[in-house]
Amino acid sequence: MKNNNKPYSNIPGTTVFDGDMARIGFHLNQFCMSLMQASNRDAFKQDERAYLDKWPMTEAQKKAVLARDFTQLIALGGNIYYLVKISSNDGLSVAAAVSTMTNLSVEDYMEMMRCGGRSSEGNRYVMDNHPEEKQ
Repeated sequence: MKNNNKPYSNIPGTTVFDGDMARIGFHLNQFCMSLMQASNRDAFKQDERAYLDKWPMTEAQKKAVLARDFTQLIALGGNIYYLVKISSNDGLSVAAAVSTMTNLSVEDYMEMMRCGGRSSEGNRYVMDNHPEEKQ
């Protein structure tokens, strides 16, 4: 379903949440939104796997939720605005959740953001780094 011929498909380290990703992650994101209700949060905390099994998510999505692997969840169609419902349920700040995707501590992540964010160096289109592959 994923179309790799999109003009933004070759940005290193970036997954663009578009219509294709929304379809792939629909049930994952619906699960996340369910955590807005206290009764659902309680059910999830009581038995995470049993609660996840109520949703028609892929096994990879379920495993990524259980591992709190936010990078993988984004690759599997998760939208960060929905995924933070998981970290909030765990009592974590958005910064704490997002820092897990940077290999930085929460403090180092927050300092990076205060200083203007991640450097664009090395984060250009793949083709910019390999001009011989341009057609």
